Amino acid sequence: INAGNNGFVVVISSEQMGTGDEEFGKKLLENFIYSLSEQDELPKKIIFYNSGVKLPCLHEKAINDLKAMEKFGTEILACGLCLDFYHLKEKLQVGSVTNMYRITEIMRSYYTVKPC
Repeated sequence: INAGNNGFVVVISSEQMGTGDEEFGKKLLENFIYSLSEQDELPKKIIFYNSGVKLPCLHEKAINDLKAMEKFGTEILACGLCLDFYHLKEKLQVGSVTNMYRITEIMRSYYTVKPC
């Protein structure tokens, strides 16, 4: 597999970016998603797992930016097991549900960016 020619994917495993103040970390991650939506090249896919699944369910600003990227072909995926754990499966507002097998397959097939 030649990941260099496939584009890239972004994986988000937390609802905040970096360590430190939790609220500031949430703002950083929302700003990262917005900045990602403004790039010349969009990711092929954005994958959310662990507490990262809260973004496509509960964070209005992130949801709007994700919907914008989805319109231009970025696939938005959320881990079903994680959605179940956080009781969010019915609250997913953008993208579709996937499983860890598919997440693993995607992460090994594409150049992967992990901002958290």
